[in-house]
Amino acid sequence: MTSMDLSSQWVVLAHILRPQGRKGEVLADLFTDFPERFVQHPRVWLAPRGFAELSTDSDRFQPAEVASHWLPVGRNAGRIVLHFAGVDSIEQAEKLAGKEVVIPRAERMPLDAGAAYVSDLLGCTLYDHDQPLGVVEDVQFPTTPDGTRRLEEAAPLLIVVTSDGNEILVPFVNAYLLGVDVAAKTIRMALPEGLRELNHQPTAPSEVE
Repeated sequence: MTSMDLSSQWVVLAHILRPQGRKGEVLADLFTDFPERFVQHPRVWLAPRGFAELSTDSDRFQPAEVASHWLPVGRNAGRIVLHFAGVDSIEQAEKLAGKEVVIPRAERMPLDAGAAYVSDLLGCTLYDHDQPLGVVEDVQFPTTPDGTRRLEEAAPLLIVVTSDGNEILVPFVNAYLLGVDVAAKTIRMALPEGLRELNHQPTAPSEVE
């Protein structure tokens, strides 16, 4: 199995940062809109950071079970605190820092009609009607000025890289969306006139010695 194959088989739910509390809890960056899944489906795996590049199989994955979780407020709002079964001390929690919390792709939570996973959007070719604009290389979620909380009312932005290497920022909203074909890796939208030019982000010219 290649590194790319391994990465495509797993979905990252959270990235563990550091211990949080005295009983083995850890603070993590949250990469799922469904934190309630940790109650319904507590079984997860802990993988090394950058696991797709570090290994060609999942032998280094550690099975784990989320015993409890909660969403902090204040400066850690938008993150999650996880307590894994059998991890009961700060020392044990410290050993988990840097790990990725992952699940098999087949165990993702079902989505509402018209919704899509961010991981499925990456690598898709974006079309404005029938005209290809470029490939989605990232998805940006607007946050508060201090970066601690996602703005739920603001649309995510598709970072689309054009054939000439420039970027276009495209709001991923139903008002523009014609359809997403995950299997064909295509997104079709009907963009307002002028949006491409307005959100065009030219890349910085290379430095010449």
